[in-house]
Amino acid sequence: MQEYIEFFKANPMLSLAWVGLFVAVVVTMVKSGLSKVNNVDNQQATLLMNKQDAKVIDVRSTEEFRKGHIVNAVSVPLADIKNNQIPSLEKFKTSPIITVCNTGMTSTQAAQLLSKLGYEQVSNLKGGMGEWQAANMPVVKGKK
Repeated sequence: MQEYIEFFKANPMLSLAWVGLFVAVVVTMVKSGLSKVNNVDNQQATLLMNKQDAKVIDVRSTEEFRKGHIVNAVSVPLADIKNNQIPSLEKFKTSPIITVCNTGMTSTQAAQLLSKLGYEQVSNLKGGMGEWQAANMPVVKGKK
């Protein structure tokens, strides 16, 4: 124990950095544990779409959506979700929903917002369209 105290005294900046990282990891783990949003991989997303008729909500821009999206996905930009301008999704409040973006970061935010708005079964596609395309999963081009 004495060695730790000496280390902290000799390296205060490094010690603070480690404490900060530790707190960040703990907070992230607690937040993910309490979140109602599930993170799903490509295989789980495919099962949700095929077995439970999950609706895929693509939160990317319209141009990115036109360049390629998941089959039967609906384009709903994140700004519309933030402003609660999503009347087309009202009928899916109790249905499974999968949010997707390029990397899975923006869609996480969208999924959390949808969950707060009362959508019951919201999931987020891990890795987003990047991992979806890397796994050679089907992509449709053009406006749908």
